[in-house]
Amino acid sequence: MTTQVESHVQYNHSYMMTEEYMQQEEDWDRDLLLDPAWEKQQRKTFTAWCNSHLRKAGTQIENIEEDFRNGLKLMLLLEVISGERLPKPDKGKMRFHKIANVNKALDFISSKGVKLVSIGAEEIVDGNLKMTLGMIWTIILRFAIQDISVEETSAKEGLLLWCQRKTAPYRNVNVQNFHISWKDGLALCALIHRHRPDLIDYAKLRKDDPIGNLNTAFEVAEKYLDIPKMLDAEDIVNTPKPDEKAIMTYVSCFYHAFAGAEQAETAANRICKVLAVNQENEKLMEEYEKLASELLEWIRRTIPWLENRVAEKSMSAMRRKLEDFRDYRRVHKPPRVQEKCQLEINFNTLQTKLRLSNRPAFMPSEGKMVSDIANAWKGLEQAEKGYEEWLLTEIRRLERLEHLAEKFKQKATLHESWTRGKEEMLSQRDYESSSLMEVRALMRKHEAFESDLAAHQDRVEQIAAIAQELNELDYHDAASVNSRCQAICDQWDTLGTLTQKRRDALERVEKLLETIDQLYLEFAKRAAPFNNWMDGATEDLQDMFIVHSIEEIQSLITAHEQFKATLPEADKERMAILGIQNEIQKIAQTYGIKLSGVNPYTNLSHLDIASKWDTVKQLVPHRDQTLQEELARQQANERLRRQFAAQANVLGPWIQTKMEEIGHISVDISGSLEDQMNHLKQQEQNIINYKANIDKLEGDHQLIQEALVFDNKHTSYTMEHIRVGWEQLLTTIARTINEVENQILTRDAKGISQEQMNEFRASFNHFDRKRNGMMDPDDFRACLISMGYDLGEVEFARIMMLVDPNSTGVVTFQAFIDFMTRETAETDTAEQVVASFKILASDKNYITVEELRRELPPEQAEYCISRMTKYSGADAVSGALDYVSFSSALYGESDL
Repeated sequence: MTTQVESHVQYNHSYMMTEEYMQQEEDWDRDLLLDPAWEKQQRKTFTAWCNSHLRKAGTQIENIEEDFRNGLKLMLLLEVISGERLPKPDKGKMRFHKIANVNKALDFISSKGVKLVSIGAEEIVDGNLKMTLGMIWTIILRFAIQDISVEETSAKEGLLLWCQRKTAPYRNVNVQNFHISWKDGLALCALIHRHRPDLIDYAKLRKDDPIGNLNTAFEVAEKYLDIPKMLDAEDIVNTPKPDEKAIMTYVSCFYHAFAGAEQAETAANRICKVLAVNQENEKLMEEYEKLASELLEWIRRTIPWLENRVAEKSMSAMRRKLEDFRDYRRVHKPPRVQEKCQLEINFNTLQTKLRLSNRPAFMPSEGKMVSDIANAWKGLEQAEKGYEEWLLTEIRRLERLEHLAEKFKQKATLHESWTRGKEEMLSQRDYESSSLMEVRALMRKHEAFESDLAAHQDRVEQIAAIAQELNELDYHDAASVNSRCQAICDQWDTLGTLTQKRRDALERVEKLLETIDQLYLEFAKRAAPFNNWMDGATEDLQDMFIVHSIEEIQSLITAHEQFKATLPEADKERMAILGIQNEIQKIAQTYGIKLSGVNPYTNLSHLDIASKWDTVKQLVPHRDQTLQEELARQQANERLRRQFAAQANVLGPWIQTKMEEIGHISVDISGSLEDQMNHLKQQEQNIINYKANIDKLEGDHQLIQEALVFDNKHTSYTMEHIRVGWEQLLTTIARTINEVENQILTRDAKGISQEQMNEFRASFNHFDRKRNGMMDPDDFRACLISMGYDLGEVEFARIMMLVDPNSTGVVTFQAFIDFMTRETAETDTAEQVVASFKILASDKNYITVEELRRELPPEQAEYCISRMTKYSGADAVSGALDYVSFSSALYGESDL
């Protein structure tokens, strides 16, 4: 069945090829007048191609149109490339002998299904170069290109598809044809590097060195691939479109040179695929055995631990056992549960893969079946349940006794922590040097302590009761509990005595300080507001002010005069406050009271009041002088503002006017481009001459900056506005001149008339809706449609790539002008693997170690070597391996 299908495909292929050749030959007839550059390339390429075959017969040609005239070397060439014998040639030298020989050659070509159009023996005998080249091209098509087939495509399309697939991974290579796609030499170098990467370092090739790339490919092909040099690098580079037939002839040599290597590569890929499946299955088997062994060993070690029922003596030890069991449940067991589940999944997956790849089912080692693991796991869970019940019973047994002991320790610790430092506190005599407020605070603090002491009585009684219960229950550490309880009771009695002594002392001192306190309070009430007034006055007198106008400084001067009028009344209040301090001193001396020197109601003293008053008196005249100096500075700044505004109000409108004039010139289509250029040059000179006015304004702005003037109500223009406007004006005039120059260059280079340029400008101006010299994509599309373009999305995207290669989102007028002027899985069998090995073994019934290591990757080559048995056939040699039995074993047909 396979043979019939193949024969049918071959028949159809031959038919289609004949039709293709006829079409190509008709193309030749329509192109009898060759381009001189193409003729030169074909002559050199076809001569080299013929000599690459004639040298096998020990001869060659020098001049293609002369050396084939007698038909002898032409017949010899056909015998070499076809492997067939032609009729015996005529030996005579007369013209009819030569025509007879050439006709024998042409008849042989026609017998191969090739239709010769417009090529006769007389033209060949007469040395007609174009007919000779056409005949050689027909021979090349039939014997070098016809048999090329890639994915049901043949001849030229098949060769092109082969080149595209081989060069697809390479940078800067995009084979789309047999002419300009080969000009930079990178495609030829990529073909060589794809099959023989040892011959060319592709990373060092540069796209801008086409001659170097081409010569490298020619030299390497001739030296290492036995492909003669058929082309000249300079001819290819210097020809706008190299000859397609010459390129196809030369590239077909690479296809035939590498065809054998591709067959071996296909065979190696098939073997690698089969071996990869087998290796993956073996890995899964090994992983199952390993996981099963580890899981069973863990279950074997864990069950004895869970069956241990020896109880600990203390609660903490039993809790450690419980915590260990919880760690087992939370930490150690969950991963094993996952391993058990994963083991079952891996087993099922492995069996499925073996079944799908025609391999025998996997049988684990004894005792490691999934059912064995499930039984072991069931025993583990039974032991686990009994262990947990035993732990909880033992813990409840110790819990009651441990609870009482812990409760005693907790309460005793809390009480001891509360009493720590209390005896030292009650023994202090800190009230002897305290003020009235401090004594009253100490009294309130002591009353709070007495309340706290009474509240702790219940805790002491609870501690004693717990200690009594522990003694009655015969607690193992009762001696320590009794000692600690007695210490707590003794300390409690001591604290009660010290508390009463401290209360009596505090009440006595309080009465002595109440009288002086009233005077301190009066001083504080009057000193505080007066001090605040002086602080505010000092702050105002020293306040740094920033003003920007005469009106602001006049307002500050008026406020200062109003402040000076309040000074006499403030001096009266100062004298009254100092009188209160004198009265306090008099009472203290009379009754012998030791004053602390600090007023409890204020941090102010009479010395503070006096010092601040002196400061205020000194700051008043200094403030007068500072205000007058600032008034003079503001008057000078006002003069600078008016001077700058007068100039800026002239320069700003002038710049705006010039910008508008330049814009009108750039869109004017009434005159020629040269007229626009002249107008723009005049405007440029006027702008340059106006620079002096900008410089003068810069000088005035420098004076304003030095005076720290930041606003100017007399003008809306700032120096930054003027600078930006001036820079935009210079940029606009320069850019506009450059655009007109480019338009002139485009018009002259493309032969565009002035009327056409005006029409382009009018169309552009109409759709330049923002009037900024640019169109957005929607406006550009509308413009093209208005000019008769039928645009689809794909076509418009292509055009946008031309006019906006940097994806800026706009189309400039120059870009507008430039545009207007330019493709299932098969099931492997043992027989297919055997056939693949047979290819690698060069049709031998065995394969050697050297051949495996040469044709397969290292890992898979060693895999085959370690598993293949020795070949024992009659034609066996030393080291021969049996790849037939190995291939059968891969599919379970024998033992591997």
